[in-house]
Amino acid sequence: MQPTAYPHINQLLERLLAHMQAILGKKLIGLYLHGSLVIGDFDDDISDIDLLAATASDIDEREFDALKKMQDDLVLTHQQWDNRMEIAYLSLQALKTFKTHTSKLAIISPGEPFHIVDAGKDWLLNWYIVREKGVTLFGPPPQGIIEPITKEEFIQTVKEHMQWWKEHIYAIRRRPEQAYAILTMCRALYTHRHGEQVSKVQAALWAEKALPEWAATIQNALRWRQAWREEDVGHEAALPETRRFVHFVIGQILG
Repeated sequence: MQPTAYPHINQLLERLLAHMQAILGKKLIGLYLHGSLVIGDFDDDISDIDLLAATASDIDEREFDALKKMQDDLVLTHQQWDNRMEIAYLSLQALKTFKTHTSKLAIISPGEPFHIVDAGKDWLLNWYIVREKGVTLFGPPPQGIIEPITKEEFIQTVKEHMQWWKEHIYAIRRRPEQAYAILTMCRALYTHRHGEQVSKVQAALWAEKALPEWAATIQNALRWRQAWREEDVGHEAALPETRRFVHFVIGQILG
């Protein structure tokens, strides 16, 4: 399996797949890689590994505990990936009905422990990228198991997410979170204007030219993204500017 240009990541993906198959058996229907390793601008020092595992049914308690132990053990031997993996486990039924129903999603993601959440239409953006650009590591192509999503639905959902960001921006404090917010806004605006999803870096470079009055803010976000491990920084100092930028972009998208 050579799904990426990084041999060490390919080895990690092979190990993950083997462990998932050992735990889930035939219940594991497919495993799909998405995120920056697929869209572009992956950075081996800071980027995450994003995976969707499609299952025949919801993850039960025994499987949850086994998957948690597997993921915890993996980090012990691959410490560079601690807090840098997003692995979502979702049933085939959920992948077919997410537009109209909520289902149980087992997920580990940066900043959050392995847990179960309710997932429905709010995950459309993720499943659109998996369906359109995901790399199949195991199982059928994603187009065969994920409900079709039109480009118009994708763009409309990006727009709807701006309402969530109006409130969420006030929950953000740390500088890496501010960088994520600014770069996410750049990508949302790119999608709104061009109808396509690109990497955060590509969107930021575009936004610097499209929004020259905000170029310094965007450049700061790119620097903060690289320096996410730094702790001796004034997290609060940039908050007003970050919030102004987020609200500016929301205004551009919502009109």
